[in-house]
Formats: sequence, structure tokens, C-alpha cells
Amino acid sequence: MPFRPRLEHQGIGKDLDEAIDTTKRSSSLNNLANALKTRFEQRGDGKDLDEAIEHHQGALQLRPEGHPQRSSSLNNLANALQTRLEQQGDGKDLDEAIEHHQGALHLTPEGHPQRSSSLNNLANALQTRFEQRGDGKDLDEAIEHHQNALQLMPEGHPQHCYSLNNLAGALQIRFEQQGDGKDLDVALQLSYAAVEQSVTDFSRKNLQDVMYHYKKAAEFAHANLFQGLECCQTWIRVAEQHHHISALDAYTKTLHLLDHHISATTSVLSQHHTQKHFPPDLAVNAASCALRQGDTYHAVELLEQGRALHWTQIAHFRTSLDHLYSEDPSKEVLVKQFQNLSALLNRRAEVPCTDDTSRIEVEAMERHYRNLLRQWNKVVEEIRTLKGFSRFLLPPLFADLQQAACMGPINVLLASKFSCDAIIVLHVQPPIHLQLNITLEELNNLVSQHHKNNQHPEPGYKVFVEVMRKLWKRVIFPVVQQLKGCVGKHSRIWWCPTSLFTALPLHYAGEYKHGGQMLSKLFVSSYTPSLSALIKARTRNAKMTQEITFAAIGQATPDTSVTSVTSVKAPALHYIDCELDDIEKLLPIPSVMFTKLMGSEATRDQALQMLVDNQWLHLSCHGVQVAEKPFDSHLAMADGSVSLLDIINANISSHEFAFLSACETAMGDLSTPDEVIHLAAGLQFMGVKSVIGTLWCVHDDVAYKVVMAFYKEFCKNRTLDCTMAARALHEAVATLAKDGVPMQERAMFVHIGI
Repeated sequence: MPFRPRLEHQGIGKDLDEAIDTTKRSSSLNNLANALKTRFEQRGDGKDLDEAIEHHQGALQLRPEGHPQRSSSLNNLANALQTRLEQQGDGKDLDEAIEHHQGALHLTPEGHPQRSSSLNNLANALQTRFEQRGDGKDLDEAIEHHQNALQLMPEGHPQHCYSLNNLAGALQIRFEQQGDGKDLDVALQLSYAAVEQSVTDFSRKNLQDVMYHYKKAAEFAHANLFQGLECCQTWIRVAEQHHHISALDAYTKTLHLLDHHISATTSVLSQHHTQKHFPPDLAVNAASCALRQGDTYHAVELLEQGRALHWTQIAHFRTSLDHLYSEDPSKEVLVKQFQNLSALLNRRAEVPCTDDTSRIEVEAMERHYRNLLRQWNKVVEEIRTLKGFSRFLLPPLFADLQQAACMGPINVLLASKFSCDAIIVLHVQPPIHLQLNITLEELNNLVSQHHKNNQHPEPGYKVFVEVMRKLWKRVIFPVVQQLKGCVGKHSRIWWCPTSLFTALPLHYAGEYKHGGQMLSKLFVSSYTPSLSALIKARTRNAKMTQEITFAAIGQATPDTSVTSVTSVKAPALHYIDCELDDIEKLLPIPSVMFTKLMGSEATRDQALQMLVDNQWLHLSCHGVQVAEKPFDSHLAMADGSVSLLDIINANISSHEFAFLSACETAMGDLSTPDEVIHLAAGLQFMGVKSVIGTLWCVHDDVAYKVVMAFYKEFCKNRTLDCTMAARALHEAVATLAKDGVPMQERAMFVHIGI
């Protein structure tokens, strides 16, 4: 007869005393064991864990079959053994833990309140053993127990969401092992059900639980990227709404998934269209979140990762592995694999589908592209296993991005609905974070005021000055105060604006009063669309030639029937011919091999060929930024246009300099400013180290005056150095102030790059 019933049947006092003593001792052993395990978790001393296990074993011996606390002791001992397994890796501990979990389950039959917990514990232990030894029977049994546990924890049960996630995780592992799509489908359904349930029960559930279920659901996102991205965006919204720390994890995961989603899209135009399905402010909001959590380094990393995604994708397929081959010639096959697959993917990325392409052809092309991409990803993973290449084509870390500031500080301006900030990136010192005293709404009003003013045939000076004064006071002045302690007067600095900041001529901000401060009188400003673009421009090697090849391309009277997106005839440009002639006179001939293309000879094909063949370029013509289709933005030629897509397809990877003497060449699109899609950025991203462009429309005569003043300054030492272009432009526009050129017309010229 079992111990306790014997007591009740016989009522013998001696047995009762023994029972009380035994119960006290087993409880004491159990309590001591739990305390030792807790101390181990706090301090990590393995002796505490060993002693805890010993006491749990002692308590179990005092709780024989029939004892009401035996199942509890079995679970406690099993959990402690699993903890020691994680520390020491002894498989015997895992086997013993599973044996005890099975014993505990046996003691919690149908209807027992702890049965679901025992099922879950045993399932987790079996899943761990499968992961260590690979026996599929363990995984199948774990899934069966998870399924039974879920049946005992229906909707409304406090552990329902956890049970959904546990079963989903086990099914995902089996899918990865056996490839049965049904397992993955069920795993996805369970995972998203957990998220929906946690949000539904939010009023009565802990916020931490809700965020946990979003995180678990995001782990399945690789199976359905679009669905995963939607889930992550909901996670962001809820986390931001409740100021939860997991918001940063949500942003990080979302940017990672978006990068993969964009890379799986076949062409540049398709990638741009795909990105429109997602919030344009995702990257700046992610960076703002990191700043609000005090992590400036991560803020810079997220901003770099999330902006200009299409340019990043193109760069991936044009990455050189010469460094790897020179260090290890035995990797020649791997290098060639990467180069060949990259070339095929790059070719596909450049060719968009037309309206005449059938749906069957499109689907076949997409399947072929995805197959190539899978092969390319495998090669990239193999390259990352090599010494020194562990982060090959991964988003750069702050330590890498900091190299962009080797020639001067970079001022990153961040405009988010949550905060407006400045981050000054310095070469050696830690970055400086400034929270700006301006809101996104106030910034939007400034941009609207500035934009409306520029729409007038003769932009008003007073409006321009008013905008520049506000910009100085609320944004630029706090940055300048910090810069004065970092670099000397007239030093070069770079601006990396985001969001609405991209629409403003930051370099012309100032107090605009007698004796007042002006940014242009303190520093020489350049711009960069990203930190990575600046780093690549500095490390990019020029072609090894003894000659400097310079092409000047001019088109005064383009055929607007094929070059314009509107029916409005473009006016003739009267200064083009003399502009190109005067440039030739100012260049240091004969050290420069100069070619000029004008009039009827300045056709689309000829201009493109000149673009490829010459490392130094000057283009004078009509420029058009096409807001609806930014990759159609173009420079107008005699019989057609040189579009941004043409520039992407051209081989200009080692070019030095380009001056775009045309309208709107650095203007961008305000609806998607962080994609940085304009002609000047395209030239820089594709390989031109130093570019001059315009932020809005420029008058023909003003463009001529700026160009002449620039080349006089640029060529005064009878040499050409693309790193001197920014300073030459700075001096040129300052000189034109004396010639009566209105300030707002001088301010539109910007330098991008090194």
C-alpha cells in the first residue's frame, strides 16, 4: 500500500511523524536546490549548479511513487540537468532530463492541471536532443507533444501564444530538415496567429509578451518576405506607440528583410516600384529610434543600411574581388564564379520589362533571376568564410563608415516624425549627436516656402533669406558651434542630408545681417548621398593612363519631341557654344586631351560614348528631373536623351569629375528623398568621384558665369585635381556675388563627392 494511504488507513502516529519529517526534509532540499540554482544564474559558479542537482536528486528520493510532489521534483531535476547541459554539454544530462520529463508527464494524466506544462517541457528537451544528434524521431515526438500541449491551451489560455510559437518553431525546423512545404505553411499560420492573438489580448496581457510574439513571428519572415515585412511594420507601430525598447529590434529586422526583398526584384525600375509599397521614412525613423535609445553608432549604421537601397544592390553586383585573388590565387574559381554570376545579375537588373513582354515571359525571367540570385548568395556565403572577408557585402559597421570622415567631418541631418537630429561623424573621435530644435512639420513648412519661391520665374530674395535664416537658427548654427571645436575656418566639411533636408541649400544658411555669420564664410561645403559613396569615391582607382581625357558635351537645341516628358518646347540655350569654347581655352592643354561635342553631333549615342571614354566630363544642356519616373530623369541631346538609367548602364567606374551645367541635376524627388535618385547622385554612385550639379532650374546666362568662374579657379595652377572642385566652386560663387548674380541663383550649385 502506498505511503500516504497507509497513513490514512492505519492512522499510526509513528508513520505520521515520519511523513512530516520527510515532507519537511524534501521541501528543504527542494528550496535549497532552487536557491543554489538561482545563485548559479546570478554568478555562474558551476559548483552551485552541481550541488543544486544533488539536492534535487535527494528531494526526489524522498518523494517516491504516489507522493503528490513527485512530478514537481522530476521537473525541477530535469530543468536543472538541462541547464547544466547548456553549460557543460554532457549528453548524459540531456538523456536523464528527458527521462525525468517523461516520468513527470506520466504522473500528469489527462485532466491534470500541469499536463500541458509537462508536455511542453518534454517537447523542448526532445527538440534540443534532435538539434544535437539529428535523430528525426526526437523531432517528430517533440512536435506531437507540442500539438497536444496546444490542444490543452486553447485561445484565451494565458500560455496559448507561447504554445503556438513553440509548435511553429518545431515545424520550421522539420521543414528545414525535410523540405515538406506543409510544415512551413502551418508554422507561418501558427506564428501569425500568435501575433494576432497577442494584439487582441493586449488589454489583459503584458506588453512584453506582445513584443515577444512579434519577434517570434518575424523569425519566419524569410519564408514569405512580404508578409514578414507587414508583420514587422505592425511590430514597429505598436512598439513605438508604447515606447517599448523592442522597437529598435523591429526596425533592424525590417531593414534586413527589406534589403532581401528588394534584392529579389529583377530590375532597377522594379526595385523602385517595389520600394514604394513601404514607408519612405523607414530608415530615418529607425535611426531616430536608435538615437532615442542612446545608440548613435547604431543610428548611423541603420541610416546607411536603409537609404539608397537600389544603389546598394547595383554596387553589390559590381564589386571587385581583385584583393582576394591577389592574396590567394587558389581562390580563382570562387572569384570567377562571383564575377560571372554578378555580371549576369547586373545585366538582368539593368533591363526592365516592357509593356510588350508577356506574363509568361516575365515569370520565366523572374524565376531565372531568383535562381541566379540563390547561386550568387551561396558564393557570397562561401566568401564570408574566408579570413578577412567575414563581412563581405554585409551592411557596414560604424567603424567602417567613420572612414568617410578622413578628410573632414560629415554632418548627417536626420528628419523623422519622431525627432530631428544632427550627427557629426568624425574620423577618430566618437560621433557627436545633437537634437535639433525643429519638428518635421516646421521643416516641411520651410521646404514648402522655399519650393514655392523657386517655382516663380524670378524667385524672391526676401523669401529665400527668410528660409535660410530659419534654417541657420534651428539647424545649421548648433552644428557649426560643434564644428568650430573640431576643424579650422575654411576647412572642408560634408553634408549628408536625409528626408526633407535634401530639398534645401544647406550650404547657404546664415544670419543674413550686417556682420552676421554665414556658413559659406566659415567652411567649404560638399554633399554626399551616403557615407559609403564617399568612401568608395576615395578608394576607387583611376584608369592607368598618361593622358587626361576631357569631354565637353553641349546641346543648345534638343529635339524636345523625343527628349521631353511634356509638350512644351525647351528654349534654346544661347551660351552653350561659347561656354564649351571658353572651357577649352581654360584647360591646361596639352596635358589634357580635349574633345568637344556640340550641335547636331551631340546625339544620345555619341554623348553616351563620350561619357564612357572620358574620365573628365562637362555637360551643358537642358536637364529634367522626372518626379513620377525618376530613372527617366535626363540630359537632353539632339535626337533623344541620356537618362539616369543610361548612366547606370554605362561603365564609368573609374571617372574623376563631371560638371552638369543643366537644370535640376541634383534635385531628387521629395516623395522619396532617401532613395537619392537624381542625375548627379547616379554619376557619383556609378563611379565619378567628384560631381557638380544643380538643385533647381538655372538660367542660361547664370550657368555660363558660374562655369567660367569655376574653371578659372579650378585650372589656375595648370593642373586638374578632382579633390579641388569643391573649393573652386566655393570661390567661384563667392566671386559672382560681386558681379551682381542673385544669391538664390548662386546657391543652387552644389558639389557632391570628394
